[in-house]
Amino acid sequence: MGSGSWGTVIAKLLCDAGGEVTLWARRPEVVEAVNERHENPDYLPGIGLPAGLRATLDPAEAMAGADFVAIAVPAQTLRANLTAWAPHLPADAVLVSLMKGVELGTTRRMSEVIQEVADVPEDRIAVLCGPNLAREIASGQPGAAVAACADEDVAQRLQAATMTAYFRVYTTTDVVGCELGGAVKNIVALCVGMAVGLGFGDSTQALLMTRGLAEITRLGIALGADEHTFAGLAGMGDLIGTCSSPLSRNRTFGENLGRGMTLDEVIAVTKQTAEGVKSSEAVLELARKHSVEMPIAEAVAAVLYHGMPIKEAAVSLISRSPKAERYGI
Repeated sequence: MGSGSWGTVIAKLLCDAGGEVTLWARRPEVVEAVNERHENPDYLPGIGLPAGLRATLDPAEAMAGADFVAIAVPAQTLRANLTAWAPHLPADAVLVSLMKGVELGTTRRMSEVIQEVADVPEDRIAVLCGPNLAREIASGQPGAAVAACADEDVAQRLQAATMTAYFRVYTTTDVVGCELGGAVKNIVALCVGMAVGLGFGDSTQALLMTRGLAEITRLGIALGADEHTFAGLAGMGDLIGTCSSPLSRNRTFGENLGRGMTLDEVIAVTKQTAEGVKSSEAVLELARKHSVEMPIAEAVAAVLYHGMPIKEAAVSLISRSPKAERYGI
């Protein structure tokens, strides 16, 4: 459900793993391109899609008889989309979140929004996450992810449905840790991008990634996640991939800000959703509810929404009072 770059990649992956897959798209030209030319030129130009992959404009048709309904829409549109789709959800389907964000206003994780809107138990909700840059996975480069569900058997079913010769999937029951790793790393990547845009090098980037991981871990522990999750694919792996790659939407967004573009200018030239931009305030609200200190996230939100100059934000981070390393920056 969603024909952007990541939704299309997962549809391709599921086909490559032997599944029968229907892709829901909201634009007729995307449906035509997938069905007739076996491509999605707007998001994955030059990438061929399996001939067996079907696309449709009709959400009911897309979900009919599905074992898995994988949702890949911008995080802040999930509630509205799922409300419209709920009458068509198959009774026993596993709902798989491919989204990495926290809902504004409610501070709910994506699985929590799904559970509330679809009115399904947590053992029918799964998350697929990891260091996956869409174009690389689409081109068949080796990759890996984590299938997370409160029910280990469901996680294993999703694992089996997504494993291919080029894509390896692990399982976990730590849904909270996986979702927080995916959401907060986008905010850290914005900060890393700003640093790159300012001309800072690898040492600064390594500093931000490492201390960003500490922030993710602190918040995760406060919300009941397994701290070991953050040393794995859904934590460190996703963080490194998103912060290091020029293919990363959030890093690129931050770079443009660091080079002097205004927020409105960057939004205007950004074709795809950089989830960290809208999630930053929701993540901070969540952190404050649980008395978790997140200075990198604070600095990013201050730049994005409170007019703080990027150089001033950098000074505020580097001049913080001394602390022991483990969970303090």
